[in-house]
Amino acid sequence: MDTPTSHPELKSGSSSLGHEDYKLFFFSQLLKRRICAEKFNQKIGRVTDLIFRLAEPFPEAVGIYVEHSMGRPNEFIPWEKVIKIDDDAIFITPAEDGKPYPSFVDQKGWILLGEHFIGRTILDMDGRQTEVVNDVQLLYSKGRMIIVHVDTSFNGFLRKWGLERFKWSNDQLIAWRYVQPLSLEDIGATDAVSLSITRDQIRELPGEDLADAIETLPGEVQHAVFSVLDSEKAAEVLVEAEPRAQRQLIANVRRERARTILSEMSIPQLADLFSVLPHDQMMKMMELLPEEQATRIKAIISDLECTADALMSSDFVRAKKSNSVVQVLKEIRGSRREPHSLSYVYLLDDERTLLGVVDLREIVLAADTMLLGDMMVSPVVSAQQDDTREDLAELFARYQFHLIPVVDEHDRMLGVVYYRDIMKGLVTRARS
Repeated sequence: MDTPTSHPELKSGSSSLGHEDYKLFFFSQLLKRRICAEKFNQKIGRVTDLIFRLAEPFPEAVGIYVEHSMGRPNEFIPWEKVIKIDDDAIFITPAEDGKPYPSFVDQKGWILLGEHFIGRTILDMDGRQTEVVNDVQLLYSKGRMIIVHVDTSFNGFLRKWGLERFKWSNDQLIAWRYVQPLSLEDIGATDAVSLSITRDQIRELPGEDLADAIETLPGEVQHAVFSVLDSEKAAEVLVEAEPRAQRQLIANVRRERARTILSEMSIPQLADLFSVLPHDQMMKMMELLPEEQATRIKAIISDLECTADALMSSDFVRAKKSNSVVQVLKEIRGSRREPHSLSYVYLLDDERTLLGVVDLREIVLAADTMLLGDMMVSPVVSAQQDDTREDLAELFARYQFHLIPVVDEHDRMLGVVYYRDIMKGLVTRARS
């Protein structure tokens, strides 16, 4: 069965399609392009939108929508009036009487590409949200223009704002034959289009790269990009972003969405985020958290000498010395743990005393029957619950661990502190 990927025979630029030359354009590249009547100095306006007729196998362009300022009426330029499309202009035949073309009148089965399609959510056949249409790829050949792909990648936003040079990943193209737009009545009501087969979520940029990309965009575009991220990815972006971008991104987020994003972040990450917010905004964000979390975060923010017990997390992998490699791997695979918590396995007794630690990489390479007690390193480098943030930073700098266990005076394990929470937080404060 075919999959909803790009047509391998279509590549950017000009080539031959049978005996016919063709060009591929993205809608974002044509938007606002100059429209000229036969000569470049005879400007009529700029492309406001493109109008297509829904048809099989591909929707075909029927005209150009041009919106004017100063109260002048819009124009509908029939597609058959297009002479050629150059890199800097679209040349058309002027109206026969030399007057402007008539205003656009909507027709059944027509769509305005920008207004009715760009920014719409794609749903798979089960109704689950997958991606958002950020751009549309068009094929122009022998005077005809058709839609061949939709692009759900971040690059569509970059092209729209003339930032193609900051391309961060490959275009994520879905062949048109797999995309079924709803009727115009439905599309206005549901803000969605459907994907005709179930599709795995398109791979996303790492949080750090995405944060860097978003920081290069104008404010309104930042919010548009941030709004289409799921809560987990949005939290990653907030953690990695510069303080100025953090303030901008969180400023206009709805309360319920903010609540879900904050729930994806650790206590130290929340403290670092809140520490760069204006006081009023910080207090509003605090209201979205459970009381216990809010109390811990306030303590961290108010006291740079906060201790390990305020910074630690309970998200770590534990086992017993008598557990075998195969038992631990089975437990890990079934736990759906976050990847960042899977660096080490800590061996505890029934009293939660920390006996030893095993690197997960060694476990993966060991025989299934090997016991963890025979592999463990002991004693374990650990932090006391009253160690300060600076104490923890020194431990991380000295040993280069991904996480460090926190124990009480009887070596009972209380939790772990993550490298990213401590060291990232110090960098964030230095930037503020």
